[in-house]
Amino acid sequence: MMRTLFLQAPSFDGFDGGAGSRYQARREIKSFWFPTWLAQPAALVEGSKLVDAPPHRQSLADVAPMARDHDMVVLHTSTPSFSSDVKVAERLKAENPNIKVGLIGAKVAVQAEESLRDAPVVDFVARNEFDFTVRDVAEGRDWASIKGLSWRNSQGVLVHNADRPVLEDMDSLPFVSPIYKRDLDYKKYFIGYLKHPYVSIYTGRGCKSRCTFCLWPQTVGGHRYRTRSVGNVIEEIRYIRDNFPGLKEIFFDDDTFTDDLPRAEAIAREMGKLGVTWSCNAKANVPRETLKVLKDGGLRLLLVGYESGNQQILHNIKKGMRIDVAKRFTKDCHELGIMIHGTFILGLPGETTETIRETIRFAIETNPHTLQVSLAAPYPGTFLFDQAQKEGWLDTAHTEYVDAHGVQIAPLAYPHLSHTEIFNGVEEFYRKFYFRAPKIASICGEMIRDRQMLVRRLREGVEFFHFLRERKTAGEQQAA
Repeated sequence: MMRTLFLQAPSFDGFDGGAGSRYQARREIKSFWFPTWLAQPAALVEGSKLVDAPPHRQSLADVAPMARDHDMVVLHTSTPSFSSDVKVAERLKAENPNIKVGLIGAKVAVQAEESLRDAPVVDFVARNEFDFTVRDVAEGRDWASIKGLSWRNSQGVLVHNADRPVLEDMDSLPFVSPIYKRDLDYKKYFIGYLKHPYVSIYTGRGCKSRCTFCLWPQTVGGHRYRTRSVGNVIEEIRYIRDNFPGLKEIFFDDDTFTDDLPRAEAIAREMGKLGVTWSCNAKANVPRETLKVLKDGGLRLLLVGYESGNQQILHNIKKGMRIDVAKRFTKDCHELGIMIHGTFILGLPGETTETIRETIRFAIETNPHTLQVSLAAPYPGTFLFDQAQKEGWLDTAHTEYVDAHGVQIAPLAYPHLSHTEIFNGVEEFYRKFYFRAPKIASICGEMIRDRQMLVRRLREGVEFFHFLRERKTAGEQQAA
């Protein structure tokens, strides 16, 4: 077995590129998700080591010497972080010229040829669902026989092996939480809308929805929701409960945990027996009766991708969601005491200055507990990328997704709506949603009731205003 290092490389301060690639940028408030996609193959490779540099404040100087003690390093990369990750790989190779360098992630899943071509330091990439592909490499198997592998042979020729079949038996994957405990400081991970400390895991892969912008279902996870058994999930929850002192919350990071309602209810009933508080991703169409079962089973918060308050835009992106259903769902959550962190995207196909205002009005009317606003990012491998390229909305030769500081910029523009107008819409959205008397009163009341929350919100407020200043600079540079 090769001595294998799994590395989330040093990056921009607060860059959250390891979060399943949903938000490959710095957030408004510094957040860190668990590196589950690296922890999973690490759990398959005996004697491996997982290093997540950003939340642990490890610099390149800290991680580079680790190359001397390993035979192979696997880095999780993304489209915005690719060039930076390659520089890290070059430094590791300088420390140990014999080390094998591999990359995983959606970027290399869809651009294996380009990634190997543009990064001579990289020896292989593991495409698509990469867990067992990486394990096979670590076990020293003949690279020519490993499905799902793209690699550089001894003559420098790029070779692309046959695809690896999609994983059907999700229970065959070992738990990731023992890897968290072994190699990570779980208290370094925090997200503004989750209780701290928290732990996140996946109970399944894939998403039934066909959203044109969403990266992982179109590149790695697929559109069938493949799940672990209820008993398998609960067994890991027991391990987490017993091995992470002070734990306040568990987050199920499945793309859409509510894609299988009977299973979600079954897990909720077991979670209720354990007395564990939890949250998950959900689509804004969960029936009230299911919401009540989830709430009774310890559900605290749902992370909901509303995306837009305009029905035509939802049609354009194949969201499969009706505004009236989303409003009823949100009302049910409020009445049942389920908190919502709503996510929105500006700049999707069909966006205008009026639809931006319409989405802001929708957010104010539905009033999720907290929200985040992103800019439409057409990553390679998505329908949106191909559509934007075809329609001329995206200058693919000069596309940037983040600036030099990791701040997200607006890569899309339309004849009637400029990069700058889309970019500035984010600040307008935040200002109109949060700086209104009822919302301010609600937040202040929350802080008065909870001293820990008071300190947290004050810190986040300072971070938020600092981030807005940096966004202003990024917007001015993009406009120039």
